[in-house]
Amino acid sequence: MSSVRPSGLKWWGSRTKYRDRDIVWTAWRHAECASSEHAKHNQGCRTRVMANINGPSTTSGRGNLSFTTINLPRLAIEASNEAHDSYEAASAAVYERFMHKLDETLDLVIGQLLERFEIQAERHVYNYPFLMGQGVWMDSDKLKREDTVRDVIKHGTLGIGFIGLAEAMKAIFGRNHAESKEVWDHAYKVVERIRNLSDQATKAYHLNFSVIATPAEGLSGRFVRIDRKEFGEIEGVTDRPYYTNSFHVPVYEQVGVFRKIDLEAPFHALCNGGHITYVELDGDVSKNPEAFEEIITYMRHAGIGYGSINHAVDYDPVCGYTGIINDVCPRCGRREGEGIELSRLEELRRQNGGK
Repeated sequence: MSSVRPSGLKWWGSRTKYRDRDIVWTAWRHAECASSEHAKHNQGCRTRVMANINGPSTTSGRGNLSFTTINLPRLAIEASNEAHDSYEAASAAVYERFMHKLDETLDLVIGQLLERFEIQAERHVYNYPFLMGQGVWMDSDKLKREDTVRDVIKHGTLGIGFIGLAEAMKAIFGRNHAESKEVWDHAYKVVERIRNLSDQATKAYHLNFSVIATPAEGLSGRFVRIDRKEFGEIEGVTDRPYYTNSFHVPVYEQVGVFRKIDLEAPFHALCNGGHITYVELDGDVSKNPEAFEEIITYMRHAGIGYGSINHAVDYDPVCGYTGIINDVCPRCGRREGEGIELSRLEELRRQNGGK
């Protein structure tokens, strides 16, 4: 889920966990302030359901029906190979081929999502005794038990996701979007194209297509394994265990917190089906609330729709303390590598209700 992985803090790094602090921003209209229905809520680590071409644009009573993720690095590798075979190896030619392949893939994805919608739409209320039978979904209270659910699930969303924008740019230009403003501009146009075709599909089919910055915890590794097997190990593309999630800056890029926010924020407005930006702080955040507030404020003004701040939560495997540990555990007083007297450990366990 995270686009910035734990870097390890001092020698407690092997026992360091990370905790997220999530922040969502939304614009309220005065008439809507009395109700939370019109607030933008995120499910899980990013999914967002809001706009509705078939009814009220609310979050409650709706959901994401299906989403399909596009493997951008694979399209870029294929475009690069095809261009080299045609002696058109210049980056501009490769990028043009890549965008053409993206258009073809988007047509396929939209068709696939429509097919899945048709399958779901032919289900009956009795197939969903809680969601439809208990009136959870919008307008489901108007249906009878034998009715199909088409008029209900039309309020849901069909998501078009993507993964590996950074690796795709690397395959085409030899640099990712954090390394070059020119490459960033091309990367932005990729996601912009996805959003434009998604909006066109919404109008054409009168269904709620949206673009989601895919939360590819498992898929990020699966895609790269498949591509490495077929295309070999490509430096900066298939030579790591995973592809970078969606539009995120790669974890190995040494960029500061504010620059990371600047690089990722513009993509949030394009990904209307869900998005998130993570930043990571070292040390004890509670000792520096001003820095925490500064980051949140910067996110807000940069255009981050959903942001998360990761901070360290250390764990002492001997006494079980969870919190910030510097040189000495604040609970049992031991240092790394030191033991603890059994009588003291039993005392701590009694205090904690352990056995």
